[in-house]
Amino acid sequence: LQESESDNRLDGETASDSESKSEFGGSSAVPTSDDTPEVLNRALSNLSSRWKNWWVRGILTLAMITFFFIIIYLGPMVLMTIVMCVQIKCFHEIITIGYNVYHSYDLPWFRTLSWYFLLCVNYFFYGETVTDYFFTLVQREEPLRILSKYHRFISFALYLTGFCMFVLSLVKKHYRLQFYMFGWTHVTLLIVVTQSHLIIHNLFEGMIWFIVPISCVICNDIMAYMFGFFFGRTPLIKLSPKKTWEGFIGGFFSTVLFGLLLSYVMSGYRCFTCPVEFNNDTNSFTVDCEPSELFQLQEYNIPLVLQSVVGWKTVRMYPFQIHSIALSTFASLIGPFGGFFASGFKRAFKIKDFANTIPGHGGIMDRFDCQYLMATFVNVYIASFIRGPNPSKLIQQFLTLRPDQQLHIFNTLKAHLVDRGVLGSLEDA
Repeated sequence: LQESESDNRLDGETASDSESKSEFGGSSAVPTSDDTPEVLNRALSNLSSRWKNWWVRGILTLAMITFFFIIIYLGPMVLMTIVMCVQIKCFHEIITIGYNVYHSYDLPWFRTLSWYFLLCVNYFFYGETVTDYFFTLVQREEPLRILSKYHRFISFALYLTGFCMFVLSLVKKHYRLQFYMFGWTHVTLLIVVTQSHLIIHNLFEGMIWFIVPISCVICNDIMAYMFGFFFGRTPLIKLSPKKTWEGFIGGFFSTVLFGLLLSYVMSGYRCFTCPVEFNNDTNSFTVDCEPSELFQLQEYNIPLVLQSVVGWKTVRMYPFQIHSIALSTFASLIGPFGGFFASGFKRAFKIKDFANTIPGHGGIMDRFDCQYLMATFVNVYIASFIRGPNPSKLIQQFLTLRPDQQLHIFNTLKAHLVDRGVLGSLEDA
């Protein structure tokens, strides 16, 4: 009997996990399955399940890549909207899994409070973004200026309201379960909403910081699957039995090469390299600037060891391509751990996918589990190695000060420039 019980458990499940099921209402979640379109089922009916899955995944992958190119063409506002929609869908998929556990008790307000907290957190993060990137527009409109001034207080008040609603919803004998779901909601918000906000920040640094990291994760996912499908023999990790070392290594080298080529192509276009800024005169986004040194061709000496192999002494490349090596390396070596984490989560609740939104791929969260981890890395990387003071933002803040404050800053800056000899040299010129 004990052997039978242990066989029925997934890897890593302990006796305490099984005991907790009785409190959470039996089976944790209902397994999901892919809804493959009938037209594909008929067209691929003669193939084995392995090759059928390969073709379904391939066709849907091409469709998603095409959709990705379309939304890039439509510009930053559409990209921001898509990020918001993806965030909401991922939140819905994770919360639904929790709701399948929670629903059997018919306890009040869980789903309502979950969406309320999502609204509160989005109000806080997007309010911060609007104030940061649309500062002049916010200061120009009286209602927006008031909301901006008291934004954090309003955000805290909204969250506090939800917190009080949760306390009032507590039901005797189910306190532990309710606090469990309260934590479930907040961890979901931390994983999904916070990192979606970082994706938007990366976008405003320049479209290239948005497109290259996402494309590297997509490339690694595709190439790891291809190498694993055709050459995979050695299992990589127990959490994902289908992942192989052959796919992992093949995906790494393919992603680094892809990152270098994509970065070279995109670095030559201002629409990709310039920061996304808001033009107050036209009330629209602009991506026109003088490219920084990151996106100007430089000549680099090739190490002596490689000169005899490639036959070149120097090579001309964009400095951003060097950064792309770091991005693609993270996407192929560390990024997959986001997928492994998601796999462990799904195995814990005995589900195949987060949802069945995309045939052959599962839910939206199944496609974006690595993207969120990548977004955090890119944001930290930019802050640590790339970003410097933004003169335009400093000027915008300077112009909102009182005249006496502006005069004080002007005199302080003038004295500093004179001491350094900069202002004197300008006057002489």
